Amino acid sequence: MEKASSQECPYPGCFFCVMKEGNPNKRRSCILKFFRDLPSQDDDGQVLPISGLWNTAMAHPNDPEFIDLGIFECMSALIWKGLKNRRWLSHDQNIYIPYYAAHIIGSYTMNMEEFAERAVEAGVIPPLVELLRGRLTWVEQRVAVRALGHLATYPSTFSSVASHGEILELAIQLGMSSLEIVYSHFYQFPDRRLSYHCDLLTRGMGGVEMESRKAEEWASQLQCWSLQLINCFAFKSEFLPALCKPEFLVSLPVMWGGLVNENSPAGIGLLRTICQHKLGRGPVSSCSGMMEALCNIARSSDDWQYMAIECLLWLLQDPNTSHKVVDKAVPTLVDLAEITNLGDHKKLGDSIVSVLQECDSVGSRSRELIEETVNVRQRLKWEKSMPKEDLHIKQAAALVVKLEGNSLFSSGDIAGAAEKYSEALSLCPMRSKKERVVLYSNRAQCHLLLQQPLVAISDATRALSLHNPVNRHAKSLWRRAQAYDMLGLAKESLLDAILFINECSQSNDPDLSMRQNKVPDYAERLVKKQMRAAWLFKEAALKHGGVHRKGEEREVYGNESDDSEWETASESDIGDDGRDHMGLDDEEEEEEVEGHGEKWKNREKSSDKTEKTSSKGMRHGYSIKLAEEDM
Repeated sequence: MEKASSQECPYPGCFFCVMKEGNPNKRRSCILKFFRDLPSQDDDGQVLPISGLWNTAMAHPNDPEFIDLGIFECMSALIWKGLKNRRWLSHDQNIYIPYYAAHIIGSYTMNMEEFAERAVEAGVIPPLVELLRGRLTWVEQRVAVRALGHLATYPSTFSSVASHGEILELAIQLGMSSLEIVYSHFYQFPDRRLSYHCDLLTRGMGGVEMESRKAEEWASQLQCWSLQLINCFAFKSEFLPALCKPEFLVSLPVMWGGLVNENSPAGIGLLRTICQHKLGRGPVSSCSGMMEALCNIARSSDDWQYMAIECLLWLLQDPNTSHKVVDKAVPTLVDLAEITNLGDHKKLGDSIVSVLQECDSVGSRSRELIEETVNVRQRLKWEKSMPKEDLHIKQAAALVVKLEGNSLFSSGDIAGAAEKYSEALSLCPMRSKKERVVLYSNRAQCHLLLQQPLVAISDATRALSLHNPVNRHAKSLWRRAQAYDMLGLAKESLLDAILFINECSQSNDPDLSMRQNKVPDYAERLVKKQMRAAWLFKEAALKHGGVHRKGEEREVYGNESDDSEWETASESDIGDDGRDHMGLDDEEEEEEVEGHGEKWKNREKSSDKTEKTSSKGMRHGYSIKLAEEDM
């Protein structure tokens, strides 16, 4: 059997034949010999076994078989060979090998500290650092920073990574410039793209549009993995001076995984680590524009909202930074003070109120807002001792005033309606959260129409914080999306608009439900607009010029022709932006809330079924495709 097998394969020592070997001892010795000899060979077809190892490493990253037989030494030697021998690199398909080798190192060190220790002993760090420097291309930089990030994660191997002093600075530079690098070196000129880059991106399964889409995903990963590597250094206070330079700090809030890489906390994750240190909080509090950015993330429906909230709380609790940030942080935290749980973070609202009560040296407006928040808590305690009949009277009075507000709204007296909703909120029992959600949301609609986007965002955020589950009240999401749009906050508007569409797809409300599974026209238009405005390569395109497509005279900025994500949505010529499309949370909905009718119950059951689903899944639930972890 063995003779026949060896005669069938024309390549002596073929890796694939070795893997079929049934004798464990012979198989082991053959694999050992293969890893030892491969870097010194110049035969054609070397990329085939390397790509096979790449597949194996991704499928079985915790399997120790190859670790014990010298795979790290082999991959390290292959990277060095590619760096030092350009003639070999350009021969056959060897250009792929450094990429695969670095990726294999990253996959095997992803989960197992023991494997990471073996990798460091095998000398993988120096060749990875050379790739990180950009000695080849951005594609190899991407897998190098991924592998180094895994090695830096473990206590036993971090010092080996940190001993290469240039790694942190290289990662910072790459984090700041990664999008520009990928755009100018690949995305901008489709006809100049290196063929092996295209093959790696699409696995030979797509054309120019697929390449461009995958390039956005990989560019985001390059940035996010750079931040992940930097984050490992940020836990050590001795590295904070290098991290806390204003030009780097100010860029962190705008670094996000985008719609293609939602699993990474990106810039806000690194900011959170920095803010845990006293040495980090000072530079963050002094950084121009930082507080506004943190407040926007803290209010948003982003998966990493809690990280921004924690940053604000730590900055307020630090006596050295509190006076710098208090008047900017308080309005945002007050809007979030009635959040109960946010994912795994329990009683977050209680933590917010506790910190707010300790604030001193605040401005008059901030003091009023804090007192208002404390009074809300006291009112809730007071109402617990009230007779139920008195609570029902208060609730009925609030409903009457709310209906008066609806009437004023219908007659065009928007300011008068907003005042009535405020009066209804003062009457409504604190534990009647569903009714208060409606009142805040209706008042947000009024402020939206009165061209007061900041106040509309505040009210919509309060409604979303009160709602159960948090951040899932459809009409408040839509109203806040429009308010963000008025302020030019594209990312925040986009996230709310997509969550709104998800809620529409699950709602029984006839104003919201999507007919024939189509996105409402007004929502489709806003999402398309914000996807272009929040385009990952927007800044790079403004700096370097638009995409030059063969045969086209004009430059294309953004994904102007790529509407495939929304191809199921119907186009509409109606000029409606959705601002008046849904109207208020009307009497019908109020009756459902008040009477706890079947329609509301069904809706609540639907919410309960998905409550445990994080917003990272919800964010992309309709037509937005999730990206693979990495390739």
